[in-house]
Amino acid sequence: MGVLQWFVDLGASVMLPIIIFIFALVLGAKPGKAFRSGITVGIGFIGLNLVIDLLTNSLGPASQSMVENFGFQLNTIDVGWPAAAAISYGTALGSLTIPIGIVVNIILLTFGLTRTLNVDIWNYWHCAFTGSLVYALTGEFALGLFTITVHLLFIFFLGDIIARHVEKFYGYKNITFPHGGSAPSFLVALPFNWLFDRIPGFNKLKANPASIQKRMGIFGDSTVMGVIIGIVIGILAGYHVSEVMQLSIQTGAVMLLMPKMVALLMEGLSPVSEAAGDFVKKRFSGRGLYIGMDSALSVGHPAVLSASLIIVPITLFLAVFLPGNTVLPFGDLATIPFLICLMVPVFRGNIVRTVIAGSFYIAIGLYIASWAAPLITDAAIAANFDMGSNSSISALVDGAVWTTFIFVWLPKVISWFGIGLFGLLILFGLVYVNKIKPKKEVEM
Repeated sequence: MGVLQWFVDLGASVMLPIIIFIFALVLGAKPGKAFRSGITVGIGFIGLNLVIDLLTNSLGPASQSMVENFGFQLNTIDVGWPAAAAISYGTALGSLTIPIGIVVNIILLTFGLTRTLNVDIWNYWHCAFTGSLVYALTGEFALGLFTITVHLLFIFFLGDIIARHVEKFYGYKNITFPHGGSAPSFLVALPFNWLFDRIPGFNKLKANPASIQKRMGIFGDSTVMGVIIGIVIGILAGYHVSEVMQLSIQTGAVMLLMPKMVALLMEGLSPVSEAAGDFVKKRFSGRGLYIGMDSALSVGHPAVLSASLIIVPITLFLAVFLPGNTVLPFGDLATIPFLICLMVPVFRGNIVRTVIAGSFYIAIGLYIASWAAPLITDAAIAANFDMGSNSSISALVDGAVWTTFIFVWLPKVISWFGIGLFGLLILFGLVYVNKIKPKKEVEM
């Protein structure tokens, strides 16, 4: 267990290259190519984290200033996903999530119940998060493990159903995002898109980055839009002119640099994707295989970043004006792109649709994060997490994700039966997507 915890503590930027290297060798890639692939992915993640840190370090103080400028008063602090991940993996229960996830993935692949080969095992922390909350709520270790297992089944199900959308919109062949913080929003976007398509006039509005740039010229360019949005946020924060200018250039830099870091990640993943395709053709004729990756690969898209930067100030105002909300968004404001990145393919890159649906999604999420705050605080205490001067903590990722409510509320209300029934429904979904549906398509 100590070795496993040590491996987890290395973080995604070190874990992932090792995992990519091993999987590439298993899939038949040459050692040199596999090694270079792993190293490139690791460097890509470091570059991506540097850009996210830039966004965090620029948006964080701006958001704090906005809070002070408007006199916002909320008693639960959003500590951000790094803290949530540390809390999740900081207990004996959470540290078991990775081996359970690997076993579940192997079993599902063996029986043809998933097409997702997930190499992004560090992000199993999302499942450890819900399991830890269930344990904090019920005190039942076994029920926490069962919740983790069912949650794992759910992210493999999501990985299977979103893969074709990922390829169609982002252009990533044989890659999917079974990411516990991002994938659930895909299911929320579907009914919203159905509704938007039936609103006269609105259903004709084209608002993807290309159409916006065509209409607005240079002001529609994603980098320039980042600069403009930075100016607006700086003004709302009450910044001086020099500070507004600095923030605007920083947000513009994020818009320009993020896609380049994602491109570097994809460069590293390409050999693995090719090896996976050859591996499947040789051993599983007629069956596709998706490489499960971090949704960080999608957050560099101009539509994702533009919508996210617009949603940041909206999130702060929602937090204040929604009656009953106790959470002050802070640590995860810079990771809003991860919450909405799988809405964007459903809306075909439409920024207006993404902002409307994303704002509604986060509004509901703030209530979930408020509801989960006592449990997250208890889990943090159990994991010996340093909360500083804060007596109540929460997080937007994953505290505000609807799956957190489902996976914690079900064991609370109907214990084993509730989470077991949900697990059976997910299992049927996996059977339908990977067994029944493909058979129907062949018959047709």
